[in-house]
Amino acid sequence: MKVAEGDEVLESLSMGERLLLFWNNLDWVEVGIALAIFLVFIVFRKLFTKYIFKIVIRLASKTPTEVFTNLLLSFERPLRVFWIILGTYLALAYLPFHITTFQFVQGMYRSVIIILLGWGLYNFTSTNSSVFFRMARKIDLDEHSMLVPFVSKLLRFGVIAITVVIVGGEWGYNINGFVAGLGLGGLAFALAAQETIGNFFGGIIIITEKPFSKGDWIETPTVEGIVEDITFRSTQIRTFADSVITVPNSTLSNEPITNWSKMNKRRVTFSLGVMYSTPKEKLEVCTREIEGLLKKHEEIDPGLILVRFNQFSHSSLDIFIYFFTKTTAWAEWLRVKEEINFEIIKILERNGVSIAFPSRSIYVESDKHFLGDISEDDRQHDSERS
Repeated sequence: MKVAEGDEVLESLSMGERLLLFWNNLDWVEVGIALAIFLVFIVFRKLFTKYIFKIVIRLASKTPTEVFTNLLLSFERPLRVFWIILGTYLALAYLPFHITTFQFVQGMYRSVIIILLGWGLYNFTSTNSSVFFRMARKIDLDEHSMLVPFVSKLLRFGVIAITVVIVGGEWGYNINGFVAGLGLGGLAFALAAQETIGNFFGGIIIITEKPFSKGDWIETPTVEGIVEDITFRSTQIRTFADSVITVPNSTLSNEPITNWSKMNKRRVTFSLGVMYSTPKEKLEVCTREIEGLLKKHEEIDPGLILVRFNQFSHSSLDIFIYFFTKTTAWAEWLRVKEEINFEIIKILERNGVSIAFPSRSIYVESDKHFLGDISEDDRQHDSERS
């Protein structure tokens, strides 16, 4: 009965009065025990981190799925903080005057626990999570697909939003009014941000249709370069001038996109013009030798090789050359193309064939009678003037 009356008196006191009463009646033995409780949890935290958690991870890695292991690793750092929070709470709970019964203290601890849970889920929804890799394998996505980071960003945003809403509810904020406000505000937002919403859905189209992946070399009427990242609004592309261009997703999703990184081989095509004075036999020999060169070259794809005397141009006889290199890397492609060009020059020099250059021949016809008549008319005209 006395205890009940004491509790009623204690509840009638303010927090400052409780703390003052607590300090005046402080029992240092109880303080020492509370401190010992806190130190036990600190030591247990270290043991848990170094030994127990590693053993649990080792056992979890033997399971058929990696989800549980990934979940434990996501909550590793939040668990370290949790042991400190738990030790602090139990130490304070042991002290007299029931500090942990204060509404403010309880709200603080509940908020911290919610934040730790949100922290773990935030880590679990990272792009390295095995959940996303399993999802990518099921829907046949390549490892460079941007769907994984895009979904990861959506889930992380959701985790943060839910955590903030729950913590706000712990402190007495009206969540129902907030949610209802989101419905009305969402309509106004949709009307005011049509372009942003268009960019968002444009990004969804890009990552679902997969016209390109992160790291691909693409070309559109707007930009050409290497894809670096895709966000809710735009796609970032690094150009070959080493600048980054941000293209709205709505623009990019409505343009024709050439993905040069999807090449299995890289094309080389050009016309080789030789002089009109080249004999037919030498022209035919050069054509066959160039074709043989391309067929024997180890870095030329043998699938399609065309070397043909193609046409009579204005100032040259044109040999059409068409082939593919096995490499698609630009620097290697240029090296192979250079080697082929040098070998073609050797073939032409060996056969005494010269490369033509743009030229024009002018022929002047002379008519003696016509020139004689002109001269006679000029002499008569001169005599009349004199």
